[in-house]
Parts: sequence; C-alpha cells; structure tokens
Amino acid sequence: MNPYKTVAFHTLGCKLNFSESSTIARLFEQGGYATVGFDERPEIFVINTCSVTENADKKCRNLVRRARSKNPEAFIAVIGCYAQLKPKEIAEIPGVNVVLGANEKFNILKHLEHERSEDGIAHIENGHIKEVRDFIPSYSANDRTRTFLKIQDGCDYFCSFCTIPLARGRSRNQSIEETVKVAKEVAAQSVKEVVLTGVNIGDFGQGGDEDFLKLIKALDQIDGIDRFRISSIEPNLLSNEIISFVATSQKFVPHLHIPMQSGSDAMLKSMRRRYDVALYRNRISHIRSVMPDACIGADVIVGYPGETDAEFNKTVEFIKELDINYLHVFTYSERANTTALRVEDVIPVTIRQERNKILTQISHKKKRAFYESQVGSSHTVLWEASENDGMMQGFTENYIKVQRPMDEAKINTVEMVTLVDIGRNGAINIGVDSDMMVVS
Repeated sequence: MNPYKTVAFHTLGCKLNFSESSTIARLFEQGGYATVGFDERPEIFVINTCSVTENADKKCRNLVRRARSKNPEAFIAVIGCYAQLKPKEIAEIPGVNVVLGANEKFNILKHLEHERSEDGIAHIENGHIKEVRDFIPSYSANDRTRTFLKIQDGCDYFCSFCTIPLARGRSRNQSIEETVKVAKEVAAQSVKEVVLTGVNIGDFGQGGDEDFLKLIKALDQIDGIDRFRISSIEPNLLSNEIISFVATSQKFVPHLHIPMQSGSDAMLKSMRRRYDVALYRNRISHIRSVMPDACIGADVIVGYPGETDAEFNKTVEFIKELDINYLHVFTYSERANTTALRVEDVIPVTIRQERNKILTQISHKKKRAFYESQVGSSHTVLWEASENDGMMQGFTENYIKVQRPMDEAKINTVEMVTLVDIGRNGAINIGVDSDMMVVS
C-alpha cells in the first residue's frame, strides 16, 4: 500500500508547463491524494522543470533543498524538460527520488514506489526523445477565470539556440474533434477565458488535412467560453487568413504575440528562423489594417553570437518603426547540444545585459504609448480575484491591465468599461460611477 497522501507542486517556465502540472495534479487527486502548498510539509514534492530557464540546475537544486527542509522524509520527483535533457545531473542531486522526462511524467503515480538506491542515485525514466509520439491533453484548472489549454506539443523547427525539440520531441497534437472535447470540459467549469498554448501552436496539424485555422474556427463555436486568446504563434505560420478570422471573431480576442527574435535578416538566418524581416513587417501591417486597437507583443533575443553593434542597431531601429506594443526580451545564454555553440564571435555577457536594458526601455515606452492611446475608449474587461491595495484587476480583450476598487461580486465577470487614466502602478483606472454594463 502506498504510504503517501499529500502532494505539492512547483512549476518552472512557461504556460505549457503550468497546464501540464495542473493535469498531473488531477491525476494525483483521482488517485486519492490531496494537493497542498509547498510549505505545508507534503509527503510528495513534484518539481516541473524548464529547459529555457537560465541556471536550471541551480534552481532545481534550490527547490530540492527547500523541499527537504520542509520534510526530510518526503518523496521528491523532478519532471519535465530539464529532467529530459539532464537526467543524470538531476539524479545526483541529494534528495531526489525519481527523474521523469517527456511523456513519462504523466505516469508519475506508478513511480512512487521507487526509492533511492544504496549508492544514492535516483531512479531515472526518460526514453529517447525521438521515441516520444503520444500527445497528452492538458489544461490548468486552479483559476476559474482563465485556463491554459494545451493544443500542441513538441517542435520540428530546431532553431539554433533552442533545446525544446530535444526536451519535448516532434510536433504533435490531437485531432480537432478531440481538442474540442477537451475545450468543452473546460467550458463546463465556468471559465471565461481560454489561452491556447503549446510549443509551436501554429504548426497544429503538421501540414495535414487539419490546421490551426480550422481548429480556431471549431473552437469559436463552443458555448460557455467568452474569450479565446492565442498565446504565441510563429510569424511564418500566422497567415493573413488567421489574422482576418481573429478580426471578425466574437470570441478570439485582438491580442497576438509573435516571436521576432531579431530585426536583422543575417541574425535570423544564423538562428535558423523560417522568415525574414519583410515577412514580419507584413504580418504587423495586416494586423493593424484589420484590428487597429489590437495589442501586439514580440519576443526578442539579444547577444546572440555574431550580433555586432550594427546588427543589434538594425533590431533597435526595426522595433522602433514597428507598430507593436510590448516586448519580451531574452538575453542569449549558451545551451548544450545547440548549433549556436558553433557560431563564432561570442558576445560578452556585459554587452548582452546592456542590450537587454536598451530594448526593455523601448518596450516600456511602447506599452505606455499604447495605454495612452486607449484612454477614453471603451472595452470589455474580465475581472480577476486578486486584490492589491484594495483594488481588483483584470485585462481587456486587447490585453490592457485595468483596475477598480475591489468588488467580489464582479470576480469572473466580463464588463464593459471606459478607460479613464493610467494609475501609478501602470494599470488603467476605469470610471466606476459611469454607466457600465455587465456582459456576463
């Protein structure tokens, strides 16, 4: 008989990891376990790791140490992307009982009987990534306002800086019919907004009879969900047809996050990206032509090998001219088994950090300008449960953070509001005494 009854989770990394942690938590609950907080002395700790996170080894070690301090007798499982890439390193961390990568993490319950061997090495279970074929549907369920729905996993692109294909395997997904079934499960839980997530969601269908456009058209017909939000989609996979559909949809919101990585064609080629600057500019122009108030975000990497001052300045000028609204700026860091390690002209870390600051400042200015352009307009906002200094917050359909005095009755409701001014914390205040309408 299994002696364990309580389990705690800690998730590192992306929305996809959070959706999978939530699904694994449901497996534990179905098995009779109670999910508790990390600090509540659980008998099992599950640490879901990320390969993209800098200092993954250090973060993993710190979490294992923290878990051991909470309960020295606890069973500790380390799962996920970093567990797939570096299982032996993790197994040697004092206190780890089992290391599970890729699909094996979803079979975690059957591994609870494994104890550390006499030589102190944890049990490892992570088959070769090329053998991973199964798609495990997942969605987060801890927030009744918003759910992250996994629609796709893996990637076939092998960009020069990225380890995700090595950690998650080939691109794969369920059929549209099966994906819709899972989305309907989410709808039955009174969730107002669903965020579509995956590794490369635009590759849904992998060139077969089904594709991402057909999927979102099917999801758009589901009753019970007010909003669908596309988390991130590659520019070469974001067709004008997809953009035009989002513009006319009543449920897909005008917010698109489109990885850019660089504004230099030479850098994009070195990174093995599948588009150029002209294509990226075209996508932004088409979005603006059909959705003038859309919020557009982008990912950018600074300090990639070979990024001279001239190439970096091309990125700076390209971003300045583009009508986008915020950036996620990543400082390049070396990853084992990536082809970027072969590129000469390594950029000093200090220069990488300086470039990050430059683009971060540009991002702040663009976001502020976007918020200012929206003051005086009316939008729908989905109110969330969190409270800060007596204020509740939510996001408009075009991803503007707004706030109003806390009112528990409004939690998880969608309301039409007028944006009045920008508060000190950066969120936009609304006219609480104006004629506002609760949509749902």
